[in-house]
Amino acid sequence: MEFTMTPRPTERLNIADHFLDERVREGQGARPALRTDSGTLSYSDVQSLANRFGTTLAEAGIEPEHRVLIALPDGPMFVGALFGTLKLGAVVVMVNPGLPPQEIAYLLEYTRARAVVTHREVAATFRTAARESGFAKNILVAGEESFDRGLAASSAELDTFPSHRDDPAIWLFSGGTTGRPKAVIQTHRSFANTAECYGKHVIGYSADDVTLSVPKLYFGYATGSNLFFPFAVGGTTTLFPEPATVETLFEKIRRFRPTVLINVPTMINKMVSHPDARAQDFSSLRVCTSAGEALPAELYQKWKETFGVELLDGLGTAEMWHIFISNRPGASRPGSLGTVVPGFEVKVCDDEGRELPHGEAGWLWVRGDSRAIGYWQHMEKTAQGFRGEWYVSGDLITMGPDGYVTYCGRGDEMLKVSGKWLAPQEVEGCLLQHPSVAEAAVVGVHDASGLVKPRAYVVSSDRRDGLDEELKAFVRERLEPYKHPREVVFVDALPRTHLGKVDRGKLRRE
Repeated sequence: MEFTMTPRPTERLNIADHFLDERVREGQGARPALRTDSGTLSYSDVQSLANRFGTTLAEAGIEPEHRVLIALPDGPMFVGALFGTLKLGAVVVMVNPGLPPQEIAYLLEYTRARAVVTHREVAATFRTAARESGFAKNILVAGEESFDRGLAASSAELDTFPSHRDDPAIWLFSGGTTGRPKAVIQTHRSFANTAECYGKHVIGYSADDVTLSVPKLYFGYATGSNLFFPFAVGGTTTLFPEPATVETLFEKIRRFRPTVLINVPTMINKMVSHPDARAQDFSSLRVCTSAGEALPAELYQKWKETFGVELLDGLGTAEMWHIFISNRPGASRPGSLGTVVPGFEVKVCDDEGRELPHGEAGWLWVRGDSRAIGYWQHMEKTAQGFRGEWYVSGDLITMGPDGYVTYCGRGDEMLKVSGKWLAPQEVEGCLLQHPSVAEAAVVGVHDASGLVKPRAYVVSSDRRDGLDEELKAFVRERLEPYKHPREVVFVDALPRTHLGKVDRGKLRRE
């Protein structure tokens, strides 16, 4: 694929200035920036809140390059804390505020965060973890009277630190399904680059857009699509703190009338399966995006038939920050990831790094100006994944002569069954065609002879006798016989990782 370079950002670049302060300087300070159930904040309001957060953090001893862990529900406080940290030249570490204590203690020790910004509902857990880890002496708690009063009294004027474009800006966590999450060190350059390449030139964000997201802001996919990308063009972000349920999403769409819905396959499936799905008015939406997991073609068709809204699947990684392969409005191909985003180059290689012909499955190599510095405290994994300008992911793909990319699965998830390769996503997509299947995940397990065989975990409200054999036969009739699951296990819910992906490692261990 042709490698098209985008204009390189200036040497001095701080994304708090790039995404927020510039909008105010352009005269867009009065435009709506954030919408919540509590009201609307303008760009000037968000800038003032960010400046107050930055002033408060500075008074707590935070300096450039210090790490600040943000564990807040989606809302103005999250946005203010994020931009306030960046304004100081400090580094944002975003985490799920609902993590268990042992995970919080690990993250505090691993990141050596100097401060934590969290919410009163989970403050006790973070204070306990901070004492046990010995890090994060400063725990700033939004919602506590003393903090809120001090924040309101802080100065709303703050100069933005002149960061270098290659300074660390945000640590993201890789979406691995086994072991402890690895921190991916991403720079100011990366966020500005993808906002231009993908946000503006593929999805076409504009000042008229109103965004709504299923994943929360601590997930890099949402940080971009539901905050940085709309802010890059003077658009409006919709935020809500509660978990994303189908009923909540239907209500928020009715109330806020978003134009861009940021979604994931699991929720897409739940939305199309809801008994009230066809009664919804989605006419405000011009596009819905999908990422995080493979989107089966069957699910794409259900979405289009149910809601009639453009659905764009894409692939991104924390190591490249966001999406770099995507379907385009008006040119979406079901079952495909789409084509390479301008400004990035992708090639398909064998185990030795040799580029493969069109149509052959191989490892995904990608380069572009959103590549991370590496993994924190994982030099060996950094050397394996980051090779010169390229990042080599663990994903297997094929690329056709027309540039459309098909996802084959994670290399560590592919199964060798009866001497042939099997992509779990293909079997899962087939199972989803069955009316009794709400969700499905396929993993490889060893049988009594030590051979790998596919096992399907299925979420279904219909567990009648014989359904397991019916599902096996259903797959045999539609795919090559060796691909059918030898066992079907019914579960109430599929286990998820910290990023909401199916935890296949846990399923394999069961």
